[in-house]
Amino acid sequence: MAFSPSDPMALQLQEFFRACNPSKTLNLANPGDRQYYIDFAAVRGGKIIEALARTITRLSPEEPTCQLFTGHIGCGKSTELLRLKALLEQENFEVIYFESSRDLDMEDVSISDILLAVARSVSEHLEGIDISLKPSYFQQLFEEIKDFLQTPVQLDAKAELSLGLAKITARTKESPRLRQQIRQSLEPRTEGILRSINEELLGQANLALKQRGKKGLVVIIDNLDRISSRQATRDRSLPEYLFIDRGQQLRRLNCHVIYTIPLALIFSNEYQALKNRLGGGVAPRMLPMVPIQKRDRSLDSKGLILLQQLVLARAFPKLSPRQRIECIPKLFDSSITLNRLCLISGGHVRTLLGLLYNCLQQTDPPFTRDCIEMVIKGYRDDILLAVEDHEWKMLAQVMQQQTIRGEQEYQILLRSLFVYEYQDQQGRWFGINPALAETNRFKQMLQSLG
Repeated sequence: MAFSPSDPMALQLQEFFRACNPSKTLNLANPGDRQYYIDFAAVRGGKIIEALARTITRLSPEEPTCQLFTGHIGCGKSTELLRLKALLEQENFEVIYFESSRDLDMEDVSISDILLAVARSVSEHLEGIDISLKPSYFQQLFEEIKDFLQTPVQLDAKAELSLGLAKITARTKESPRLRQQIRQSLEPRTEGILRSINEELLGQANLALKQRGKKGLVVIIDNLDRISSRQATRDRSLPEYLFIDRGQQLRRLNCHVIYTIPLALIFSNEYQALKNRLGGGVAPRMLPMVPIQKRDRSLDSKGLILLQQLVLARAFPKLSPRQRIECIPKLFDSSITLNRLCLISGGHVRTLLGLLYNCLQQTDPPFTRDCIEMVIKGYRDDILLAVEDHEWKMLAQVMQQQTIRGEQEYQILLRSLFVYEYQDQQGRWFGINPALAETNRFKQMLQSLG
């Protein structure tokens, strides 16, 4: 295919490939990323990010707020949170966005781990804009941890706070034994750590930022939805322990904060406790899938059109939506083939990009229906391997009832992306992954249930 950097209708293959990388998160503060963004708010049940922003900028700019955000892994939460960051910065707030998985082992997380990750990210960001704070509590804590562990970790009291915290998090993430030793020392001090973060770090940071004309500090903590669902105690999963039992402590940070939380908590028997303790009585904001069908299983044309634009914008970002439609023959042998790709994704953004990425690894566009079906078969076979025998009946029941109960088994269906959540004017409803719906095993199970 001819390469013409000056022609916006020419397909630039390598740029297209990079733009389709399913692991890439769009940062809307970057004009290069912004051109790929498709706004799905009209079919996702409302302007969720705008509501989060309004709570901070319009309703409570002076008083700290704690808001919760959730959705399927890979549905576009990180992109939307980075859009929230850009919106808040336009309103003159100082915004710190960080991926908690950078500092935390998602299989083994404690409250003190989360608080130290917040302290590290805040101090690192402030030092980057020439606001240097040295909380006396942490300088003392560094010395005590060093003596307690008797390890070669050097925590110089004169060093920047973020450097000391980075040394702790780096060592504990790589060593479970060391993590347990430090945790045994830190967990009884959680209240002291929280008090120091609030008074000596966040409180001082807010003062310094307002002296610079900023309206306040916002911390967006992404990827906490990836925390393992393993049992933390006999009666509690790790997410339940952290966000429900210890939720009131996480809520007490002295700044605006947004937490991503695991979707499964929405179906916990103690959802109301989660809402009250961590959410302050306010329900988490949920980012659903882009709908490809309605409750009556008829085609959702609005959702499908936007998914088409998601694909086409990755190839032709500088064109208008109408112009992109005219370029379909450059990417697919027909619009039906493009629709097939969009529909099989179930409206899950990362899956759609992953399938497209796979097609590019096989051949150059335009993609034939045979190429698409080969990639879909590989995707479907991978999912099939993960479905256990007893889960087929549950999947069929979800298909029939379009609801999910709160039992742990159904939470597994959501976490494994066997079941997707959608929203419409009537509220939330559930459908199974279209790749599973096509399998003979599923069709037989539906037949057996009548």
